[in-house]
Amino acid sequence: MENTQLPTASVPTPPVLSGAIPGLGHLLEFRKDRAALVLRGLEERGRAFTIKLGPQNVAVLIGPEFHRTFFAETDKKLNISTTYKFLRATFGEVLFIAGHEEYLRQRPFVMQAFRREKMAYYLTIMEREVQKWLDSLGDEGQLDIAETMGWLTQNVAGSALMGDRFQEEVGREFWDLYADLGKALDPVLPPNLPLPKFIRRDKARAHMTEIIQPIIEERRANPDQYNDFLQDFVNSRYADTNEPIEDEVLFNLMLSLMFAGHETTAGQAAWNVILLLQHPEYLELVREEIGRLAPYGQPIDGRVLHTLNHLDYAITETQRLRPSADMLLRDVDEEIEVEGYRVPAGWKVQVSSEFAHRLPELFAEPDYYDPLRFAPGREEDKADRFALIGFGGGTHKCTGMNFANTEIMVITILLLQQFDLELVTRKTTVARGLGANRPSSTLVRYRRKPQDAPGETVAVAEMVV
Repeated sequence: MENTQLPTASVPTPPVLSGAIPGLGHLLEFRKDRAALVLRGLEERGRAFTIKLGPQNVAVLIGPEFHRTFFAETDKKLNISTTYKFLRATFGEVLFIAGHEEYLRQRPFVMQAFRREKMAYYLTIMEREVQKWLDSLGDEGQLDIAETMGWLTQNVAGSALMGDRFQEEVGREFWDLYADLGKALDPVLPPNLPLPKFIRRDKARAHMTEIIQPIIEERRANPDQYNDFLQDFVNSRYADTNEPIEDEVLFNLMLSLMFAGHETTAGQAAWNVILLLQHPEYLELVREEIGRLAPYGQPIDGRVLHTLNHLDYAITETQRLRPSADMLLRDVDEEIEVEGYRVPAGWKVQVSSEFAHRLPELFAEPDYYDPLRFAPGREEDKADRFALIGFGGGTHKCTGMNFANTEIMVITILLLQQFDLELVTRKTTVARGLGANRPSSTLVRYRRKPQDAPGETVAVAEMVV
């Protein structure tokens, strides 16, 4: 029987986007506005095209049919750790930036730290820290919601990771040092160049190690005294050797989880508030739901959270329209074929959640804010399991997804319970960075609502995630 299969070489690579500059390709356009570049590619070439970043070919693939291969081949033909190797100088060999085998060794105890029975404890921390912030506001005023969510989620992440006394143990200096780490993230320059930002990064890491090392030592000496992430990690052992986790790995885990635990959540929490205030009719649905099911003075537990459907839809719609990571990248170690195209070894491959989340065949009127698209009877996110990829997919799907969504719910509930809000800034844009995307500076006017005195707050009940 005649073999009709085309030889690999005859399968085309995704077409190259126009406008490439010799030697630079689309690098300047990418640095100026990567979203505009991807949009131009989508309009000009369709859902599969190639951009050139200097000599590097990058296949841009948009849509769930491509996402399946992207996530299925990660750690096989596609390499995630080499793509993000520039992060290692800052966060070390941990989680997805470690090699595949090391990632598989670390993943079980990271997942264990997010286990169901721990979420009730984390929920109490979230509620306490958010309420402390609200109590500090006074009766009326203005705040920058983007900036505020940044430090609020820092406080939550720090307390969840290292306990109630975290702020007093490490001090404000810790977060100043942490900022030096973020400023040194650079995917282009070699991380060991003697540049000021890299020198400050290394000094910050050294000083932060000095701050955290005594805390680690105390946890090893008192394995039953604490109930936070760090204690869970200190008490964990590698499955293959039954050896405890090394101090350096513990330190790197703390840094990387702090980064992931507040960078993405801060932007999503701010966007959730902004989008609700921009759409007052849906805001009223959420307010009514909170007033009826989670009134002021009632402790927030998992059972309550799972009744707040309109708030849940709003958070999902925020993640659809304003994903914290607009693109995900992999290095191609071994050639792949996907949907009639081949992507050769040595290339990079990129998927774009920002534009995949707006495909009209998946989402009706995709550019419009419509949280009810996730309600029973519509459930547009169920059309394809890879329709929404804001938290990634496959074995590298974000392990802290439930933690992040719970924190956003708590922030929104307590804020809307206790304050009337009004947008002062009428136009908010996406502030893109190497970390998570955030809203640009957005002022919100607030006024405290008159409240009946709440009853005594009781311990949080079981958290269901």
